[in-house]
Amino acid sequence: MTTELPGLLLIAQATVEHGAAFLRTHRPRTCTGKGDRDMATDVDLAIERILRDELTRATPGIGVQGEEEGGPTSGTRWVIDPVDGTANLTHDIPLTGISLALVVDEDPLLGVIALPQLDRTYWAADGLGACRDGRPIRIAGPARLAEAIVAIGDYGTGPGAATRNATLLAIHAALAPRAQRIRMLGSAAADLALLADSALGASITLGNRTWDMAAGAVIAREAGAHVTDLDGTDHTTASRCTIAAAPALIDDILDIVQRASAINGFTGEEDVAC
Repeated sequence: MTTELPGLLLIAQATVEHGAAFLRTHRPRTCTGKGDRDMATDVDLAIERILRDELTRATPGIGVQGEEEGGPTSGTRWVIDPVDGTANLTHDIPLTGISLALVVDEDPLLGVIALPQLDRTYWAADGLGACRDGRPIRIAGPARLAEAIVAIGDYGTGPGAATRNATLLAIHAALAPRAQRIRMLGSAAADLALLADSALGASITLGNRTWDMAAGAVIAREAGAHVTDLDGTDHTTASRCTIAAAPALIDDILDIVQRASAINGFTGEEDVAC
């Protein structure tokens, strides 16, 4: 599979660009609830079908898993998040991502993220480095938490979210006097891409939905970030959380998240919507 990555990366880039072109020219017309304050629009569904159809034609031997219409959850597969940041999209907040990863068992090996409203596309593959719009990127810093903007994932919704949300509040409280700024951007794909691009110093998500995190985890890792689970082990699709940071910050970030989790009894095993 490793020897095939350059060719598969080209397929993934072209496929995501077709989804991004659709997003640039279409606005949501219908919205369907999926749970407590969680939704999918006709744009989500259309983009997933565009990507799914193209990948099935281009790589018929590889399965396709999408957030909206499902698919295989093991083995070698493409994983699609057609619109990461649907709430942003429905409220005309111009920050959403189209995320595509190639995952083998529990290991993301390739990722492409388009941020159409910013006119940026990020990509990476295992051992091949990370790029933004064809230009290699590498995390340049920051060296201290006081110089860093830290992105935090959305608060949970639905049953079982209380422990997660109490932990997030504790993380905010711990970061407020130490980080330069805290942001909740509403898109995990954007968080991890911007970390890879050195705009952010860290990204904290108390969850690990494969379609949300897999592509961004590859891009951040290949750009030089440390991407770990809650316990500090290397991040995979089986991880409970997604903690990513510039190398100089990972110890401080992990310490803050682990302390907040311990105080609030958060293990990452809670099944909450996000």
